[in-house]
Amino acid sequence: MENACVSKRDIRIGGNTVFPGKWEIIYSGFILILLCFFVMLCAFSNVERSRLEKFVESFNQSVDVLKGGFGFQPKGDLSMASQRLMENRKALGPIFEKLVAIKNEFALGDDISISFSDEGLIMRLSDTSLFGLGIADIAPGAKPLLERIAGVLTKAPHDVRIEGHADNLPIHTPGFPSNWELSTARAVNVLRYVVESGKCDPGKLSAAGFGEFQPIYPNDTPEHRTQNRRVEFVFTYK
Repeated sequence: MENACVSKRDIRIGGNTVFPGKWEIIYSGFILILLCFFVMLCAFSNVERSRLEKFVESFNQSVDVLKGGFGFQPKGDLSMASQRLMENRKALGPIFEKLVAIKNEFALGDDISISFSDEGLIMRLSDTSLFGLGIADIAPGAKPLLERIAGVLTKAPHDVRIEGHADNLPIHTPGFPSNWELSTARAVNVLRYVVESGKCDPGKLSAAGFGEFQPIYPNDTPEHRTQNRRVEFVFTYK
């Protein structure tokens, strides 16, 4: 008689009767959570990365506890900033392809890297691909590479800054009392060579030495210090 009172929608588990509809409530809740999860995935997939980065940058720059307020850039400004970024990178696309071709031609592996930054397009050369240890004179084997880069600089409409960087190991020689002098001399020598060999317009080129004060890796291993000793060609956005 007891079994006759159990409806067809009841479920018996381990001799106990689960009351009508309880499994349906749990199942419906699970399906609803899955639906929300996939809606969120679709929403995030449609957010442009550049717009998100611009939003974060805008937030960091506008929030100021001391001034007692904060603000956000309007949506239109975000769209314009994103569009400008895309246009700038598109304009540097042909130069990027030429630099990649040079990298493949000389097959220097990790001694050459090419990437975009917030400022422009950067071609990074290790110091071992251009100089001897602790000197600023360009190695004879590096001159064909610089001549190929000079050919790109000659036709590029962008301003280019040539930067010298060093690691944090101190240097004290008659020619270079510190890494500042060494990094600056290397940048200037590279600039002079590309101008003379490629007939580049000196008006769009500049040189700067940063010593050990703008590392891309911590100076904690010989490998990281090798990466920090470098010369960079920075093709700036217009």
